[in-house]
Amino acid sequence: MAQLWGGRFTKETDKLVYRFNASISFDRKFYRQDIAGSKAHVAMLFQQGILTREEQAQITEALDAILEDVESGKLEITDEYEDIHSFVEANLIDRLGDAGKKLHTGRSRNDQVALDMRLYTRDEIKETDDLLKKLLETLLDIMEKHTDTVMPGFTHLQKAQPITLAHHMGAYFEMFKRDRQRLSDIYKRMNYCPLGSGALAGTTYPLDREYTAKLLGFYGPTQNSMDGVSDRDYLIEFLSALCTVMMHLSRFSEEVIIWNSNEYQFVEIDDAYSTGSSIMPQKKNPDIAELVRGKTGRVYGALISLLTTMKGIPLAYNKDMQEDKELTFDAMDTAKGCLALFEGMLASMKFNRDAMRKSASLGFTNATDAADYLVNHGVPFRDAHGVIGQIVLSCIEKGIAIEDMSLWELKQFSDVFEEDIYNAISMETCVNKRLTIGAPGKEAMERAILEARKYLQENPVIG
Repeated sequence: MAQLWGGRFTKETDKLVYRFNASISFDRKFYRQDIAGSKAHVAMLFQQGILTREEQAQITEALDAILEDVESGKLEITDEYEDIHSFVEANLIDRLGDAGKKLHTGRSRNDQVALDMRLYTRDEIKETDDLLKKLLETLLDIMEKHTDTVMPGFTHLQKAQPITLAHHMGAYFEMFKRDRQRLSDIYKRMNYCPLGSGALAGTTYPLDREYTAKLLGFYGPTQNSMDGVSDRDYLIEFLSALCTVMMHLSRFSEEVIIWNSNEYQFVEIDDAYSTGSSIMPQKKNPDIAELVRGKTGRVYGALISLLTTMKGIPLAYNKDMQEDKELTFDAMDTAKGCLALFEGMLASMKFNRDAMRKSASLGFTNATDAADYLVNHGVPFRDAHGVIGQIVLSCIEKGIAIEDMSLWELKQFSDVFEEDIYNAISMETCVNKRLTIGAPGKEAMERAILEARKYLQENPVIG
């Protein structure tokens, strides 16, 4: 078919060049955004007296019909068109004739694609935020049910001090809350309308960019026409935020994989989110967690690709910027899929309270509290540290926990020990006496849960 820009050229584009240059195979995703932008542009052209009321009505009606036909399957977006803008405009002209040719008045494909990408990204930010909010709600539900579920906390992947499952889930709540806050910040920065920037230098038509921006739900128009068509910072920011989301999901997945192992048995993943082995009948594999961990690199790759593409582009628009789409779309879809699947896996997961508590006890996570007991009874900390280290070594040899030792046995290491040592180093005491802000004690966690619930109530959506 003839190109919308073909007047300057005396022969057709080589077919291989055409296919290499075309973007319809991936920017067809923009059909809703492209039509919405065109309707707003036409409404503004009428308001400014550039189109008649009849022309506006005809074009708007035809655009609505194209949208309906595409969504019903009656009209297919095929590769005969160079891009989604060409598809919409060509079909409009087919239906309206000369009236359809007026759609592009005061507009360039440069500001058109910039608009479509912003509208699409804005929708993606909202959808990602919705998924993050659902994950936070699931985490909060687990926190509320497990303020008494003792488990080991780790450093260097070694058991360190006792915490609760609520406290552990609370750490991820904070991570994903920050992810939502990042999305909110990005939304506020990117929610400005580039339409009216033209190819790079605006237009001589008396456009009302404020009105167009308002119709499309933007805060206002972009303030520099060159920046308006060449800015992809918001995409880089969004991909960076998605990378952080994926990093958090990957860390969480790593822990789920460890907890699901035979050695830990802290969790049981629901059958719907597991697979078996083709040869080993006893296996129940944490495939969703493993795939989330694996797909993190895929999202990272999209960010690096876009940063590399943008680093050498002079102002204003260059065709290189067409490369902002394919990997970005893939990263958006990947992150949303991972969030949805991970939340479903987490919501259906069963936690083995007994295994967690036993692991905390046999891991000597109360050793620090035992040392603190001696210090509180006048023993210098360095000496107390040495005494407890000797006790731990003896317990390892016997295969018991510190609290399993008799008072007589403990006194062989220090005569300071008395009967109250057992209460001082019980898992519940070790956890619940930690009451500072952010600590795992039950009172502290109940305050944290109230704050988390308040946050979700006060921040239901972006925008």
